Amino acid sequence: MKYNRAVFDGNIGFSSVIDEKFKTNSLVIRFITELSADTAADNAVAFGILSDTSSEYRTISELNEKLSMLYGASLSSSAVKRGDLQILGVRASWLSNRYAIDGEDITGEMLDIVCGCLFSPNAADGKFDEEAFRITKRDLLDKIESEINNKRGYALARAAEVAFSGEPAGHSCYGTKETAEKVTPGSAYKAYKRILEQAQVEIFYIAPEENPEVEKRLREQFAGLERSSKNNTFDSPSPLKSEPERVSEEFDVKQSKMVLAFKTESDDKPAVKLLSTVFGETPVSKLFMNVREKLSLCYYCASRTAGPKRALFVDCGVEKDNIGKAEAEILHQLDEIRNGNISDEELSSAVLSIENALRAVGDTPSSYAAWYFERFCENDMITPQEQFEIYKAVTKERIVAAAKSLKLDSVYLMLNKEVQE
Repeated sequence: MKYNRAVFDGNIGFSSVIDEKFKTNSLVIRFITELSADTAADNAVAFGILSDTSSEYRTISELNEKLSMLYGASLSSSAVKRGDLQILGVRASWLSNRYAIDGEDITGEMLDIVCGCLFSPNAADGKFDEEAFRITKRDLLDKIESEINNKRGYALARAAEVAFSGEPAGHSCYGTKETAEKVTPGSAYKAYKRILEQAQVEIFYIAPEENPEVEKRLREQFAGLERSSKNNTFDSPSPLKSEPERVSEEFDVKQSKMVLAFKTESDDKPAVKLLSTVFGETPVSKLFMNVREKLSLCYYCASRTAGPKRALFVDCGVEKDNIGKAEAEILHQLDEIRNGNISDEELSSAVLSIENALRAVGDTPSSYAAWYFERFCENDMITPQEQFEIYKAVTKERIVAAAKSLKLDSVYLMLNKEVQE
């Protein structure tokens, strides 16, 4: 594997990962901008349109037909959040030229398509095409609705709103149903132009062989824009509330949900990650083995970190009558770690879990793109093996210190409605 990174004018990074075991080429272009409740939906709609149509392929069916002719190539978009930032992406994947039956330049044609979608969209007179816009807006509203229907995911999202109230991270990367309904072809196009000219850009090209034309083509395309981009701050620790805030809502659900949000001032990220793994990220973690298995207080109970915000969330599915007992036991298991009650088996299982995840980096093109983007955000360009060595060096004492640094910030409860007789 060979990795290289170049920087274009306009705050644009271009990383190439060459690994001859792949048979496909992948191109991931990420636009990094501030997450805002006012613009999230417009941004998401804009990028949805960009991966569906262009000025040359004016309908989804036309573009899909062309991609099918290129040996089933794919083009998609995404909107996610990382801390206080919204990450808007366009991802393309196609068969390497060396496997083309008739010697076609698949890469060249895919570059035409990607550049056409990004820099010559299906728009006129300052607004996106009405039909393409209508379909994409409907897709976004469906996505927002599906998030509400995924009760566990929705509980975590609401817990983030409570924990990060008043901060960009408290907002959805898609916006709300209300803001999405207000998006127009003109407002989405305005958002597209703003992002293209102002967002920080990171490009990742993963392929079995080098192709200088990819970097050259994208450099030329971006050079034609008048860009004024600034570097983003990827870490944005969230301040701890003076007293834990408790929010409860009733829904038509059979199973209640509880999410506890903790915050820390510790900058020992490897120790915090290992703490979370020992605490609740594996089937042999303290939360799984005790709260779920031994005491049967919940249907599931797991922890996860929100590194950029210096936060840790514990979520569980629980019967309403067991909420108090489950919360008490979750806090008790955290105290167990604070008191140094971490067995060698628990620690080795946590390290093994992390090792397995790191070993998977490089199995797929997307894992390379995710890994090197995360390294860019962390400003620490190391290999997965080097990262594993860092985790292996974490001592129990550092994990105990990380546990002691955690403070309860808020509790979100999704309660099942009482049945009225």
